[in-house]
Amino acid sequence: MTSPPLAVLHPEAAPVLELLTVPQVMARLQLGRSAVYDLLRSGQLASITLGRARRIPIHALTDFIRTRLGQEAA
Repeated sequence: MTSPPLAVLHPEAAPVLELLTVPQVMARLQLGRSAVYDLLRSGQLASITLGRARRIPIHALTDFIRTRLGQEAA
């Protein structure tokens, strides 16, 4: 018999996929709604659509910021 995955034994060890709303991303980046939707439309900021709702994974926002920092440093 195999043992259950670690995430089953310790749910706190499982990675949490936090999803942000557009207004939350607006607040974190201090940008307006149009600017955030432009980033989403251009593919610079990844998102998923759930029904009519747009959600941005926290890792996508982190990746976007890292990419922009790298571009600024170059």
